Amino acid sequence: MVGNGPLSVFWFLYLASLGLLLPFFGLYLSDNAGLTGTEVGIVVTMSPLAALVAPPAWGRLADRSRSRVRVLAFVTLGVAATTTVFAWLEGFWQLAAGAFLVALFATGVIPLVISVTLAALGEDALERFGRIRVWGTIGFFLLVVSFPTLLHALERVLGTSARSGGPAEPALWMMFPAAAALVLLSAFVAFTIPDAPAVARPAQGGDWLELGRNPGFVRLLAVSFATYLCFQGPMTLFPLYLRARGGGLDTLSRMWVFMLLLEIPLIAFSGVGLRHLGPRGVLAVGIAAGGVRWLVCGAVHDLWAVYAAQLLHGVTVAGVGIGSALYVDACVPRRLRSTGQGLNSTGLSVGSMLSNVGAGWLMDHVGVDAPFLVGGAGTLLLGLMVPLVLPPPRRFEDPTPEATERSLEDGPSRSP
Repeated sequence: MVGNGPLSVFWFLYLASLGLLLPFFGLYLSDNAGLTGTEVGIVVTMSPLAALVAPPAWGRLADRSRSRVRVLAFVTLGVAATTTVFAWLEGFWQLAAGAFLVALFATGVIPLVISVTLAALGEDALERFGRIRVWGTIGFFLLVVSFPTLLHALERVLGTSARSGGPAEPALWMMFPAAAALVLLSAFVAFTIPDAPAVARPAQGGDWLELGRNPGFVRLLAVSFATYLCFQGPMTLFPLYLRARGGGLDTLSRMWVFMLLLEIPLIAFSGVGLRHLGPRGVLAVGIAAGGVRWLVCGAVHDLWAVYAAQLLHGVTVAGVGIGSALYVDACVPRRLRSTGQGLNSTGLSVGSMLSNVGAGWLMDHVGVDAPFLVGGAGTLLLGLMVPLVLPPPRRFEDPTPEATERSLEDGPSRSP
């Protein structure tokens, strides 16, 4: 087992950068860039569009290179470089093209670092993955909470203030170079992560086709697609929802505090839930919690009720993020673990792409609550169906060129 300190630092720095970008990106596109709800949906759809090809391509390169961490470091450098210039883009077409360019690198980072982390943990993955991954949530939390205060201080230094008819936060563009700096630091950390011991037989050109013969893995791709088809659009448009309810940047930041309150302990101690429920059960609970959260947002207009509903965000992230990753790792051969995580990202990205555009259309043409009612109902129904449609994972091991299949029961006595 390799050392885990650099992995924890990487998770912390990289997800800290997302704490600057993800919560406030839709607000920037709407208020600062002046895009409509539909245009915001299209721009944020550039990420899942790029993820149709980028994560599997980076995953295959990592599996064939014998050095997943070097590929991770290179891709992270690409994220830093492309994010730096985003603040200087103007207009719908420039912003859409820039978002696509960033996503060609960014959509590959999380699947790669998941595979690197799981390879490093080996047979301890069930117990220890959450304790490594939680440092990313801590980094995200610190930045999403502190960013409004830091931004207001910067605006006072620069002498910028909101004008009638202009954006409420004129210096919001600073989140892009700040996030790029954090990503650059994480790339330098990636170069210090030791590679896990190489598998007996590295991946070959057509090996990824084996994954199509595993019914559990194929069904997980379908579940990932359906989950994000229902869930992602409301998540993307949540800042616009809050603005319609009278909130702004500070309200959004406080909402993220509620979102992360449960996420940190749930991820840190996710091994307990995995021992009792297995990856499939944890995934089902996470999806169902996301459905309840969006239904509350769509049906209840009291901001305090919406605040309370955001506690379910942590259940969703812990359930979907960790349950899905460990389910994939339980299905795929060791030599294809990066490819498997990348293909799962493609499944969820196709759903996200359709969800973002559909939610933007619903908000523009039906009403601000419509994406949350529709998405919440679909997500809750899917969460209840997961135990019926998703079988216990089966791993195809290949310690020799002749792959040996063995069953991995989805229960408390075994780990993926």
